[in-house]
Amino acid sequence: MKRIQRRIYELLEVAHPDDTASRITDLFLFILIALNVVAVIVETVEDLATQYAVVFQFFEVFSVGVFTVEYVLRLWTCVANRRYAHPVTGRLRFAGSWHAIVDVLAILPFYLPMFLPIDLRIIRALRFFRLLRFLKLSRYSESMRIFGKVLRSERSELMVALFVAGVLLVLGSSFLYLVEHEAQPDKFSSIPAAMWWGVATLTTVGYGDVAPITPLGRFLGAIVAVMGIGMFALPAGILASGFAREMSKHRGEPAVCPHCGEPIGEVEGE
Repeated sequence: MKRIQRRIYELLEVAHPDDTASRITDLFLFILIALNVVAVIVETVEDLATQYAVVFQFFEVFSVGVFTVEYVLRLWTCVANRRYAHPVTGRLRFAGSWHAIVDVLAILPFYLPMFLPIDLRIIRALRFFRLLRFLKLSRYSESMRIFGKVLRSERSELMVALFVAGVLLVLGSSFLYLVEHEAQPDKFSSIPAAMWWGVATLTTVGYGDVAPITPLGRFLGAIVAVMGIGMFALPAGILASGFAREMSKHRGEPAVCPHCGEPIGEVEGE
């Protein structure tokens, strides 16, 4: 039994290069997840959803069946991993892990209406939660795993950048409200309403539906727009540095700054 349990665990986890069966299992699940995302998107086309309703329904039942069996098998075989070795607490710890939660959320919209009397509109909304199956791809994609590592390693720096951006948004929107409220009471009716302009300006999107018209408002708007260019480039730089470090670790090479070309370790140590 232990050998069977271990083998199923190996099949469901990311494949070893020499394990053909595990690689086929990974490829099958990868393709199934990708097709599920495509199905959710295509179903929003009303004509196709009506014409191929039976096909979509069959595919959904088949997919949920596969994902349910996968989750049960993962819960049963997780004890093969040292982190979840205990038969009870180990499985509970596994059930609370990020990947296990994603697995549950991916199948929950299918089962929930069977046990709870839910309004039809809520059921339609729940169906879009099937897009969470896309997150299951992180198990089988090396790029997404590296991206997750980068987010975890750079989370402090990213939080600081987001905090500064939030402060800039609040201050910029507040000043524009004070300056533009009398001239445009409909568009700058409150600070929260002015924040829509602040978000569009700081991100340099500039929809143009809300814009300052007073000289002082335009001057402040120009300052906020220029500051937004630098502020929203900051997270990109943080992520680029993190990716360079993680890719170097992955390849076994020394980490090099993508901007100056110097080894990151040496720069940090100076």
